[in-house]
Amino acid sequence: MEIVISAIIGLFIGGVVVFVIKRLQDNNKKKSARFEAERIVNKANSEAAKIKKDSENKAKDFETRARKNVEQDIHKQKSTLKNKESQLDRRLKEIEDQFKQKMEENERYLNSLKDREEKVAISENRIKDLEKKGEQHAVELKNKLESVAAMSQDEARRQLLTALEDEAKQEAAKKIAQIEAEAQKESDVKAKRILATALSRFASEYTSERTVSVLALPNDEMKGKIIGREGRNIRTLEAHCGVDLIVDDTPEAVVISGFDPVRRELARRTIEKLMEDGRVHPARIEEVAEKQRNELMKSIKEEGERHVMELGIPNMHPELIKIIGGLKYRSYQGQNALNQSLEVATIAGLLAAELGVSVKLARRAGLLHNIGKAIDHTIEGSYAFVGAEAAKKYNESEDVCHAIRAHNEEEKPHSILAWIVHAAYTLSVSRPGARRPQMDSFIHRLEDLESIGNSFDGVLKTLALQAGKDIRVLVESAKVTDDHAVMLSRDIARKIEREVPQAGQVKVTVVRETRSVEHAR
Repeated sequence: MEIVISAIIGLFIGGVVVFVIKRLQDNNKKKSARFEAERIVNKANSEAAKIKKDSENKAKDFETRARKNVEQDIHKQKSTLKNKESQLDRRLKEIEDQFKQKMEENERYLNSLKDREEKVAISENRIKDLEKKGEQHAVELKNKLESVAAMSQDEARRQLLTALEDEAKQEAAKKIAQIEAEAQKESDVKAKRILATALSRFASEYTSERTVSVLALPNDEMKGKIIGREGRNIRTLEAHCGVDLIVDDTPEAVVISGFDPVRRELARRTIEKLMEDGRVHPARIEEVAEKQRNELMKSIKEEGERHVMELGIPNMHPELIKIIGGLKYRSYQGQNALNQSLEVATIAGLLAAELGVSVKLARRAGLLHNIGKAIDHTIEGSYAFVGAEAAKKYNESEDVCHAIRAHNEEEKPHSILAWIVHAAYTLSVSRPGARRPQMDSFIHRLEDLESIGNSFDGVLKTLALQAGKDIRVLVESAKVTDDHAVMLSRDIARKIEREVPQAGQVKVTVVRETRSVEHAR
């Protein structure tokens, strides 16, 4: 126990000794650090004073050099100014010399003008004298002419007016006959167009080459299945598809007849599906027809949505999109209605961009201008007005509706949008090859030009070249001389202007060839 107590006391005394020694060491370190800090501060102060003194010396040197440089620059500028002043003096002297020279030239020119004025005055007096003599001579000639013609000037004027009046009446009669012929021709064309448009929208029991579709069958057995027992299958097909099915003696074929192309497409799809399935009976026909009708309506809507998206037309009513898709199955004069609408929309957008009008609005009106052709006959009126009413029903603006009504001049265009759509429609339908009658009229025009050339005496053959813009007339050299060839070309050109005014600029070339043949024996 005593040993333990002794150990504890020893440890305590040792700790106290260590603490005292540590404290003494810390005090010594602090003193040494304080002395070191004071030494560093003193050194820094001395260096700062030295740097300050050096800076002041450098500043004085820089100021001296700067003052010297400025004085040199001022001296240079003064010398430069002196040179400029001397140059300006020389230039002023040159300008004064030139001015004196110009003044002398002007004086000489004014003197020459005075001489010319005197000469002009003399010439005017001579001209007046000549005019008086000419008037006197004209009066003398007039009196001689009246004496020779045995009639006065008033009588000659009356006879001339009478002759001109008769000629004008003849020309007017010819013009009236020409206008009546053109009006008759135009009325025939418009009547055919109205009939074709009406028939394409009318669904009734009538057949023609434009209203039938021929569907090929795999075999004649399938034709019997389509007819069914006592014709029940074919009657069911006709009732659910709204078309007439013609099953004649043509092997492996059935004709689908109807004015509505959508119904014909529905019948075609239904019959093809039935042929794939092989089961043909009334219940199956009803099921397949209803399914194909839904798929056809879906495809029509998708077709319309695709084209609306391609043209970048926003916020169009779903019903209008369906009508646009239905244009795929409509055609007029051999031109697909949907393709023509897309073409008009594209051209209208381009025209609007050139004129600074809304491109989207122009494309919208161009795409919708033809929708009246996809609406059935239950709505009365021309297709342009029917389409405008449908567009108005589905919240289209009045500008778009007016452009639809005015695209084919059924209503007079009175807005720039309507004129754009009208121009785009005209460009689309008048493009050569766009519609079938264009090719026929083109051929007829060439035939008319050739017949006009052949109608003149001495013409061997007439050739219409470069789409009727160049006419080559081959003549007999024995009957037509060189002078006559010139008059013949003029007469043919005038006749083309009268009889084919829509031909445009036509170049008429008369070709006269002379051949001399001799045989050496």
